[in-house]
Amino acid sequence: MSREPGRPDAVLDVLGVGFGPSNLALALAIQEHNERVPASARVAASFVEQQAAFGWHRGMLLPGATMQVSFLKDLVTMRDPTSPRSFLNYLQGQGRLADFINTKTMFPSRVEFHDYLEWCAADVRHLVSYGTRAVSVEPVPGPDGAVDQLDVVLRDAQGDGTRVVRTRNLILATGLVPWLPPGVQRCERVWHNSELLFRLADLAPAPPRSRRYVVVGAGQSAAEATAHLHDREDAAAVHSVFSRYGYSPADDTSFANRIFDPEAVDHFYAAPGEVKQMLMDYHANTNYSVVDPELIGDLYTRAYQEKVAGTQRLHVHGASRVAGVPEVSDPLAPDLALALDVEFLPTGQVHTISADIVVYATGYRPIDPSGLLGDVGAWCRRAEDGELLVERDYRLHTVHPLRAGIYLQGPTEHTHGISSTLLSTTAVRAAEILDSVLGHHRSGPDLTVAHDEVGEPATLGSGWGDPGVITE
Repeated sequence: MSREPGRPDAVLDVLGVGFGPSNLALALAIQEHNERVPASARVAASFVEQQAAFGWHRGMLLPGATMQVSFLKDLVTMRDPTSPRSFLNYLQGQGRLADFINTKTMFPSRVEFHDYLEWCAADVRHLVSYGTRAVSVEPVPGPDGAVDQLDVVLRDAQGDGTRVVRTRNLILATGLVPWLPPGVQRCERVWHNSELLFRLADLAPAPPRSRRYVVVGAGQSAAEATAHLHDREDAAAVHSVFSRYGYSPADDTSFANRIFDPEAVDHFYAAPGEVKQMLMDYHANTNYSVVDPELIGDLYTRAYQEKVAGTQRLHVHGASRVAGVPEVSDPLAPDLALALDVEFLPTGQVHTISADIVVYATGYRPIDPSGLLGDVGAWCRRAEDGELLVERDYRLHTVHPLRAGIYLQGPTEHTHGISSTLLSTTAVRAAEILDSVLGHHRSGPDLTVAHDEVGEPATLGSGWGDPGVITE
């Protein structure tokens, strides 16, 4: 693994596509590995990111918003508590370590944690090509027909042409994409919450208490957006619409948080499909469509105090849904208002809300890597439900002739559990992937599976239900 990228005959050991926290954590693990070993044992790695610079949910870096995960679950500490790239070492370098300790919190502000991520990204800047998008993946057959290397076609934002990078291992961490209900289209006045701060900055100035906002969604991001908009001087009214009767509190109690422990990934991976589903059902309230109790209390207090004062601006529409797509209330005056039909689910009664801005905090969906993998994807095995089969070390389960490694960071909930898209196990996952690339065998529970008559694993990487027929 001593070849250096940049030479005409160079072959990378690792090419990472996407450079959010997951691949950033991997880059840090590789950097620290290379700092410890002789040149002949170093990993030749490179990463590409289509954004022009590092950024992680910049549109939701709201003032006062805090992390929902401990600072100890940063990009390195769970992998190596002595790493110089820890959040605590970042604080020391900023001259704020004592000040942070005096806050008596485990949960830094989202703005500060993002600054930590940028600090880490700057440390491995030499490994990353920003403004670069992976276009396709092509196999590189060897003399025996086996595919031990892949050619990845890249396109730079600043150029019209493409270039090709050859690698032995491809790490896909392409993140999630904002999701909107069917028929809803983003426009100047209909947004996804991921772009909230950018859109607000682009709004023309308005008189105090002149704009009407609607937020659709029941999770943490929806509640944060509701509070932030309610604080705005131009907000005449803020309507929160969701199908639950009220915001549901996030379960962050100590025993429940064990679902985010590294060993819980081992347990989940080895569990039968019905147990996987049971665990996801039991513990969805640790992450999905739930809100910090303190924020729930804050929003309720705001609404109640406004009722007492007789000047209500915050309106919470529980057990309700937006029926249809926001429409301009007056086609002859498109700038006047958007009309939203809101249905109260217990009775079916519908009333109309007039709004100037509608924000959908309706979550994200994983990106299917098949579009990027192209023909190479045909050698990646899938379960009968269509989910990709993923090994315990996050490597896709592939068939002959593909022997190059393809690893997946993110959309692996069906095999690795609820922490797959969260920060909780990011540092540990990076170490496991690097160990796999290096050919190491990690210690852990016996995950041996039964073999069928032809010697192939019968349930390897099975999804949520009966593994049944595995398609190639």
